[in-house]
Amino acid sequence: MPNFKAKKLKKLAFPFEANGVCFLWKAENEKIILVFTRVGNESFFLQITKAKNEFVVKADKHSKTSNITALQKALQSFKDNFCDGIINQALAFKKTALLDNSNIIVKSFEELLAKLQGKIYIEIGFGSGRHLLFIAKQNPDILMIGIEIYSPSLSQVAKLVKLQGLENILLIQSDARLLLSVLPSNSVEKIFLHFPVPWEKKPHRRVMGFEFAKECARVLKRSGKFELRTDSVEYFDFTLKTFLEFDKPKLSIQKNKNLDVSSKYEDRWKKEKRDIYDLIAWNFCGLKQDLLLKAFKPQEMAITKEALANLAKNFTQYTFKGEDFFLHLEGLYKTDNALVLKIAFGAFNKAQHSYLLFGEAVDFVFKEPFWIEENIKALEKLKEILNDF
Repeated sequence: MPNFKAKKLKKLAFPFEANGVCFLWKAENEKIILVFTRVGNESFFLQITKAKNEFVVKADKHSKTSNITALQKALQSFKDNFCDGIINQALAFKKTALLDNSNIIVKSFEELLAKLQGKIYIEIGFGSGRHLLFIAKQNPDILMIGIEIYSPSLSQVAKLVKLQGLENILLIQSDARLLLSVLPSNSVEKIFLHFPVPWEKKPHRRVMGFEFAKECARVLKRSGKFELRTDSVEYFDFTLKTFLEFDKPKLSIQKNKNLDVSSKYEDRWKKEKRDIYDLIAWNFCGLKQDLLLKAFKPQEMAITKEALANLAKNFTQYTFKGEDFFLHLEGLYKTDNALVLKIAFGAFNKAQHSYLLFGEAVDFVFKEPFWIEENIKALEKLKEILNDF
């Protein structure tokens, strides 16, 4: 990930604009400075960590853009205008890097929902994108949605989508378990999960689980299919047992089947003579239900000036665990006239991270979270906690 280290920071006077990069405001605590940054239609925090004899400048983990070139431009501009004594840096630009990927990578569930149409396929964890691109080319009448958590994969595949002129692919950076939980019921034709991380020693970290399988069953059409492809017989067996929990599932099992497209991982496993397992599941009964989404208005979280003052004075990290949700107050940052609160929250296996700005009004600094029940419960709990300060 692009970053650099500097011995000294100049005075941070914002707003500041240079070379298409806007630094609008900052929020800080004793250890970290967050700089709200905008490049084109991308907004994110640069994070400056204060060390004894140096400052480390990089992207904030939970607001970072999937557009690496935009991040590199921001870091380069910040280095040129606000830093002295550069110790080291990793800011190499690629001439072929994709800057405008706004039509390919969607930024929020609301944006994705607005673009859903016709037949929909989903691939979870598309990696290098070989399979996703192949399926999209072979099926120009479908909308191919790629879900990926890693920014480099998003940027690289978005670049390939644009270079190959494909117009039926949308990419989104998300935990698949979270995204599936808010997609409309009976809306998807196929879900691909190819070579997921097996997490053999930490099965709780797997994408697959019964709650995830139930969400797959809900969003898939009656004839819709879930397709797992893996080199891990343990993961295959785990997934098979999961789908056997349903009433009358139909299952297809194959071993060492050759597909028309092979991922880089599959190429590696075949060279190592590993077996490849395929499981296709469909005909899920009894789980179809309408998805009712409701929004939590951050303005409802308004707290008194006295409580805000007490929050600023007495903040400590805090974790609350409910029956089916959690809330963690991670950090508090001060601007000239407001507070920024960083929180992790939601369902235990679908954690979200957000920044809330408490100023004249209360709002999310970046996109709103997915409005699933656990997230709403967590934010209601936050409102209760804040008013107790």
